Amino acid sequence: MTPESNPSTGGAADEAGAAKTDPNRQVRGDERRELTERVTAAYGQGRSIRDIASAIGRSYGFVHRLLAEAGVDFRTRGGARKGGRK
Repeated sequence: MTPESNPSTGGAADEAGAAKTDPNRQVRGDERRELTERVTAAYGQGRSIRDIASAIGRSYGFVHRLLAEAGVDFRTRGGARKGGRK
């Protein structure tokens, strides 16, 4: 098996270094710890949960769960509002 066809990485990596994973396979042990570290780093750099989930080929809920297990303080939702408050 060549390094390019390694099933654990999926062969495709995004700019943050997160490789796509098989969404139907459970991630446990050291692999889960490493994935949690990569996801936490990407979130800390300002990427959204949806962007991270798309990059690694997992669901929003899975990424959110990894971040929660890591004890991450989540950012508030949304951006700037149109107009001011009355």
